[in-house]
Amino acid sequence: MALWDTDFGVKGSSTAREWGVQIQPALIASFLFLVCLEAWLWVRNLRQNRRLPGPFAWPVVGNAMQLGQMPHITFSKLAKKYGNVYQISLGSNKIVVLNGEVAIRQALLKHSTAFAGRPNFGTFQMVSGGKSMVFGGYTRLWKEHRRIAQSTIRAFSTANSHTKKLFEQHVVGEAIDLIKVFLCLGADSCYFEPGHELTVAAANVICALCFGKRYSHDDQEFKTLLGRVDKFGETVGAGSLVDAMPWLQAFPNPVRSGYLNFKELNNEFFEFVKDKIIQHRQTYDPEVTRDMSDAIIGVIEHGTGTGDGLTKEHVEGTVNDLMGAGQDTISTALHWVLLLLVKYPNIQSKIQELIDKEVGRERLPTIEDKSKLAYLEAFIYETMRFTSFVPITIPHSTTSDVTIEGHYIPKDTVVFVNQWSVNHDELKWKDPHVFEPSRFLNESGIIDRDLTNSVMIFSMGKRRCIGDQIAKLQIFLFTAILLHQCTFEANPADKPSLDCSYGLSLKPTHFVLTAKLRGTFLDLVSPA
Repeated sequence: MALWDTDFGVKGSSTAREWGVQIQPALIASFLFLVCLEAWLWVRNLRQNRRLPGPFAWPVVGNAMQLGQMPHITFSKLAKKYGNVYQISLGSNKIVVLNGEVAIRQALLKHSTAFAGRPNFGTFQMVSGGKSMVFGGYTRLWKEHRRIAQSTIRAFSTANSHTKKLFEQHVVGEAIDLIKVFLCLGADSCYFEPGHELTVAAANVICALCFGKRYSHDDQEFKTLLGRVDKFGETVGAGSLVDAMPWLQAFPNPVRSGYLNFKELNNEFFEFVKDKIIQHRQTYDPEVTRDMSDAIIGVIEHGTGTGDGLTKEHVEGTVNDLMGAGQDTISTALHWVLLLLVKYPNIQSKIQELIDKEVGRERLPTIEDKSKLAYLEAFIYETMRFTSFVPITIPHSTTSDVTIEGHYIPKDTVVFVNQWSVNHDELKWKDPHVFEPSRFLNESGIIDRDLTNSVMIFSMGKRRCIGDQIAKLQIFLFTAILLHQCTFEANPADKPSLDCSYGLSLKPTHFVLTAKLRGTFLDLVSPA
């Protein structure tokens, strides 16, 4: 035993020296690797701690159950605790929420390219047959797609005095027809819900631009289609939750039902648009551009070089985007306009007195009158600010790593932009929860453009709504003409409520009103 121990010891000493020579570099390398790994994890955790403040997320569902029926208000409350840049979870998906004018402007303007992406959500691929400009990812093709859509809208609305006049005639014609319907519904002081009629009027303007035709307010097919569009907006939230938590599709639940409705309604509306585009292709004449559908077909399908890479499916996708967004934004804005007019009759009277003074009773208001109707414009901006009827933009995603207000946000992060927080920032607006149009007027009664530019309803940066200018013109003309011709009154037994439902946009809940003619009806323009 002793010899064995001695022999082992002698041989072990030699082996140990050999192993020591061989293993020392490996130990050093391993030590250095572990130090580097620890340093990397420390830096990563530090970055995560800087970029990931936010509420505790529950397993499986994350923060989905905490958002409530009005997520934009929840987001603003969370911002007071965690700051204007924080993270929530929907299922296993990490989502950054941006609040406040400073953080949002820094992201969407200063770092516009980094925040120009869209998440790769399954529902986004459903819209417009997967060729949506609004929901499409940020690529070279998308930029060309957007350029064509933007230039086409401008060519048929504000490109020059002639197109502006034609566009104005479409709006005025629909406003006059809307007044006729309102007066009929309000005969003998009857009270009615204005929602459907506002939707038809707004949809007819975009139909005239896209298809060169309009529909009557009692057209059953059109009425059914627009009812579907409203339902589509209501089910968008369900689609978003399914994108974040796909397992919700596996068993019956309200979110799954909403998601299935989302698919059905989206397909139905897209089929309507595709049918109109097919008709346009069959009657297309390169020498005559009848409407925006013709113009887009001409550029994408018959252009030389322009629109390279875009296909005929992009034509249908573009028109579908314009139809959907165009009518929903305007009809929702006008819905709130009428609700606020009947809730604050003193403001309605003040606007009517101004219109009577600056326009008179012998003609209808025009776009040229806008500079003289500052209080009316202030009322419209206050309506947009106060209601924030598009409270959260369509989700963005980052196209690169970026830092906002010291918070590191990696590439491909889903980002929610809370516009409501900008419009109700107590540091920006005095008494933001009070409806006060005069806040937008300076001491001389002139519109304060710094303040109007701070109202966020159409987003900003590379994803800014391309129809924001014509949307504002439409809202102004509709409101001016409606108030020039009518007075709107609420049912004394049904006090107007500012309650609303959440969806693609915030829409007022049930309310009724009646319309009374002011003097002689000026049927100066008939719908085209």
